[in-house]
Amino acid sequence: MDQVDMPAIVEAKPQDNCTNLLLDRVRDSGDRALFAVPDGAGWRDVTAAEFHAHVEKLAKGFIAAGIKQGDKVGMMCRTRYEWTLVDFAMWFAGAVLVPIYETSAPDQIQWIVSDSEAVSIIFETHEMESRFSSIRSQTPFVHSTWTIEGGDLEKLASSGSAISDADLEKRRASASGKDIATLIYTSGSTGRPKGCVLTHSNFVELCRNSGLALGEVVNTECSLLLFITTAHIFARFISVLCVTRGAKVGHQPDTSQLLPAMQSFRPSLLLAVPRVFEKVFNSAEQKAEAGGKGKIFRTAARVAVQYSQAQDSGHVPVALKVKFAALDRLVLSKLRSALGGNVKYAVSGSAPLGHRLGHFYKGLGVTVLEGYGLTETTAPATINRPENIKIGTVGPPLPGVGIRIAADGEVHVRGINVFDSYWKNPKATKETFDGDWFKTGDIGSLDDDGYLTITGRKKEIIVTAGGKNVAPSYLEDPIRSDPLIGQVVVVGDRKPYISALITLDTEMLPVWLANNKLDPKMPLGQAVVHPAVLAQVQQAIDRANARVSRAESIRKFVILPVEFTEASGHLTPKMSIKRQEIQKDFAEQIEGLYEHEDLPGD
Repeated sequence: MDQVDMPAIVEAKPQDNCTNLLLDRVRDSGDRALFAVPDGAGWRDVTAAEFHAHVEKLAKGFIAAGIKQGDKVGMMCRTRYEWTLVDFAMWFAGAVLVPIYETSAPDQIQWIVSDSEAVSIIFETHEMESRFSSIRSQTPFVHSTWTIEGGDLEKLASSGSAISDADLEKRRASASGKDIATLIYTSGSTGRPKGCVLTHSNFVELCRNSGLALGEVVNTECSLLLFITTAHIFARFISVLCVTRGAKVGHQPDTSQLLPAMQSFRPSLLLAVPRVFEKVFNSAEQKAEAGGKGKIFRTAARVAVQYSQAQDSGHVPVALKVKFAALDRLVLSKLRSALGGNVKYAVSGSAPLGHRLGHFYKGLGVTVLEGYGLTETTAPATINRPENIKIGTVGPPLPGVGIRIAADGEVHVRGINVFDSYWKNPKATKETFDGDWFKTGDIGSLDDDGYLTITGRKKEIIVTAGGKNVAPSYLEDPIRSDPLIGQVVVVGDRKPYISALITLDTEMLPVWLANNKLDPKMPLGQAVVHPAVLAQVQQAIDRANARVSRAESIRKFVILPVEFTEASGHLTPKMSIKRQEIQKDFAEQIEGLYEHEDLPGD
């Protein structure tokens, strides 16, 4: 199969904008909790009606402060209740929010603010505002800034009493579906970030259609603890979807406090990238190892995978049922409790989760729904459905979305979710469309049931000196799942064989060293050349190599005595590797991998 189109299941309403999603929710269940905010050691519910009242007061404050219809307003803030509050308040005021990653450097802030022509910026903290202060003279459109921690949102909400309900309603209804809802800048793994124009219809129609398609997952009985950044479209869309569907959302941006928050909030749904699922598994395994229970944990994990696979086959042998029940009680139930004890579903995106982890979590009782999308597709284009999951795929298209595979393997998307254009960049817009099909730059395939599998990025395909095409991510993803490994970058374009740059997970390294009876305080520079560490990394590479042919396998690697971070310029804000920057900065180490090109056995 090379094309599949899923018809929309909800009649389109071109005049509706994102505010209608909240109004519909208030009408249907205004007295039900839509959010929960931290309150001491617990949480305090905020109903849909209360949220709506907060939104209207803040929207009036923005209007009174001079925000005009169509104005762009920057927002630099971690994941918290106020993010969605400001989002809807801007829509009620007829304005457009422009997210800025909370980790952005001054020059990145300057580019987004200037290019978008933002007239105001909301900062969470004074420290974030200070980063802007150094480049404020280069942002001529900005006339005001506000900080959340300085109480400015409360001041704005109390300053709009002169704005009448009629004036607010006029602003609220000013945008139609075709109008811009938000301007989101791509994370910029290469070159300058481009502004993606997402319309109100992108959000409205996708939320209404995907909400029905995922009705079992996101509904008024659902609770979501959100911790990934709302500046990215993934969490932003899910936040709006939860308003649409009436699911209760709590926020915890501090990942060091994530487990305590999960135990007090007890979510039924999680939203994460594969690295989070890997870290949860690896941390549990290393903790068990430290307590002398590593063997039983690995046995339980293996049996959980077997149990999930047997369920998929339609028959679970009695002996496996008995073994699973015993290990579930002894081991797996404790991990479920650590996650709050109530998680039933999780949504994973941005990279493949892998068969092993997919089946492990399913055996644990957490069904991970892998999906696929980009900023340009308002996040999801495809996702697995609870009633028919194919682990290892990213599922079929959502209603109202079409997927096709081009002759060169590139994935194209069209439908209700596809963005309007790149902001002030008609050349890039023209280049990325083939008619009404958006060219994603990803390589993938469709099976006979219309389920999509992503195998890599078109621009990242490595062609070896022998002419072999290699997708780096197919090797990198399983290697990165090893508890000791932080990041991996496969190299070898126009070289005689494939190699890899490796970094260690510095959080996990001391635990791993102690569990292997080595000095947990061993310096990183010493650890990267230690025989035990090299052996562990080689095992991870061997497992990845088992998936490919000899010509595609990793033949050499080097462990770098550094970390790849956003601050170092090697990761994007959503923690994707900046391949070109890494290859440039570590060109000497890469060349060192090819100093002696003839390998034994070649």
